[in-house]
Amino acid sequence: MRRFYSLLITALLPLLLLRLWWRGWQAPAYRERWRERLGILPGEPLPGCLWLHAVSVGEVQASSLLVRQLLERHPELPLVVTTTTPTGAQRVQALFGDRVRHFYAPFDAPFCVRRFFEHLQPHLLILMETEIWPNLIHQAASRQVPVLLANARLSLRSSRRYHRFAGLTRETLRKITLIAPHGEADAERFRALGARSEQVEVTGSIKFDIHLPASLRERADVLRRDWGMQRPVWLAASTHEGEEALLLEAHARVRQRLANCLLVLVPRHPERFDAVAALVRGAGFALVRRTEQTACGAGTGVFLGDTMGELTLFMGAADLAFIGGSLVPHGGHNVLEAAAQGVPVVFGPHMFNFAETRELFLGQQAAVQVAGVNELVELLLRWLTDASERSRVGENGHRLVQRNRGALGRLLVLVERLLKESASAQRNS
Repeated sequence: MRRFYSLLITALLPLLLLRLWWRGWQAPAYRERWRERLGILPGEPLPGCLWLHAVSVGEVQASSLLVRQLLERHPELPLVVTTTTPTGAQRVQALFGDRVRHFYAPFDAPFCVRRFFEHLQPHLLILMETEIWPNLIHQAASRQVPVLLANARLSLRSSRRYHRFAGLTRETLRKITLIAPHGEADAERFRALGARSEQVEVTGSIKFDIHLPASLRERADVLRRDWGMQRPVWLAASTHEGEEALLLEAHARVRQRLANCLLVLVPRHPERFDAVAALVRGAGFALVRRTEQTACGAGTGVFLGDTMGELTLFMGAADLAFIGGSLVPHGGHNVLEAAAQGVPVVFGPHMFNFAETRELFLGQQAAVQVAGVNELVELLLRWLTDASERSRVGENGHRLVQRNRGALGRLLVLVERLLKESASAQRNS
């Protein structure tokens, strides 16, 4: 089965490269360093490195504490972080600078992956969340490189998709050394797909171990003064195409009752910033963009967060946070950065990528789910005029985050175990 998969993905390589070129029209960085995706890496080989793969911004952010711990515990080992997207690469640079080496991850064609391994020669490969690539994992197993699927999550929808390729999925999962899922529901789905029980150790989500800079509260207060201390402010975080129009409709209806209400709109993908700005102006709202470094006047209706790495700051300065990707069927995004600051959270009906977190928060009255725009408008009007209700939900979320910390420590125990096993295997080989 893997042989057929390999032939298919190799045949598709020209199309994958054309797709990079096409995406480069909006985000030129997609056209840069494309040789890395073929396994052609610059510089000298990095034997004995630790290799962590995170797809994009969300996974990089989630892995940041783990990366910092690895840098502190193993300064003698080079640390390589790979991403798939340029925005992920930018986030790696912003968080770690030259303390880590960044490359774009290889396409999952055999010769691309083989070149990558020959250059890196890693002691350990850590894949974040649900990066299950058959040839990547096969190549690691054939070289006796331990593979840890860390902070692993598997939604019911994704599980059904993997079931369509049951043979290849089972073969691939059984080559992973350890799978460390968020919770028992994720663990059971991995087992149902073919993972052996002894491969799966539930650690919880390291996203609960979120670290907030000491200066964050002060910087959020400064930003809020620029927005206006006396006006209601709501944040729409990590929004997607088709969702902004719905949120602007909701905002227009809210402003019929709360004329000075401000929406802070933060699209998920930076290549869409200009298009979303045009959409806002087309809807008749006065707009201020973050990159303009201008305070919002009384007439400003929308503040566009068109920068990278400031979402947590925007959350801390807002009265409440709507989590994007949930009014449209994208699957939602992480609620924890808002909840950790005591900011009340609302999301739409499509949170299937975070189903376990959704149920946890709803069960503890730490978030509210709405079915659509009408319910969202009702909730916004209620929360923006009732500080006690939104404070209650925000405090519930803050306590929930505090109670669920500790996954990072459990994950580090697994990392150290695998590093010792890898070192022992190398001594005996």
